[in-house]
Amino acid sequence: MLEMVVIPGGEFLMGSSESEGKQYTNERPQHSVTVKPFLMSKTPITQAQWREIACLKYEVHQKLKLRPSNLGGKKHPVTNVSWYDAIEFCDRLSQKTGHEYRLPSEAEWEYACRAGTTTPFHFGETITSNLANYDPSRPYTSVPKGIYLKKTTPVGDFKIANKFGLFDLHGNVWEWCLDSWHESYENAPTNGDKWLGNSENLTRVMRGGSYLNDRFMCRSSSRFYKKANETCQHVGFRIICTL
Repeated sequence: MLEMVVIPGGEFLMGSSESEGKQYTNERPQHSVTVKPFLMSKTPITQAQWREIACLKYEVHQKLKLRPSNLGGKKHPVTNVSWYDAIEFCDRLSQKTGHEYRLPSEAEWEYACRAGTTTPFHFGETITSNLANYDPSRPYTSVPKGIYLKKTTPVGDFKIANKFGLFDLHGNVWEWCLDSWHESYENAPTNGDKWLGNSENLTRVMRGGSYLNDRFMCRSSSRFYKKANETCQHVGFRIICTL
């Protein structure tokens, strides 16, 4: 069953502040963005949810593998899916339900993740292995090393939601966004819309970090990218529904 959470519209500062300490230039300049309300899946899409859509007889643009993931079970996030696979999932779900489902824009993702916070993580200044699934073997600030699981965990397993009611925003799996990759936020849109490059830019943004990444890569402002046709065992996605 797909559970969606209402994300109220609002304004926030996107990117990392100068006071955050270690940061990448691609997280700058910090800028104000206004976001419209939408619905967002409470967790990343699970393997069970994926199969329910992948097994549909009709396809919109392409075929989908029924079992692309090689880690975990039906309650674990689906992985080894490309950006194009995620788009196909959303299009099939939209066709089935009559509602418009899609990937979030990068701005929508960070806005939903922060849920009104300005700290590096939605639960505070730092992160531990009791709060999220990531690689704690490399320290961030003064936090001691924790237990490194080296695999995905069932969605919502840490039972720690942000103020909007979303789970697994830091670590577990990277999450595809609609946007093309840009090296900084210079000239980025301020209305929450997706930011696409030219037709030759086939890289797409991912957010949230994963079980393979350290604390730094799991911050609310952290960004990364892969080619849109690339699949990885630590990359999944969550979806939104327009209101």
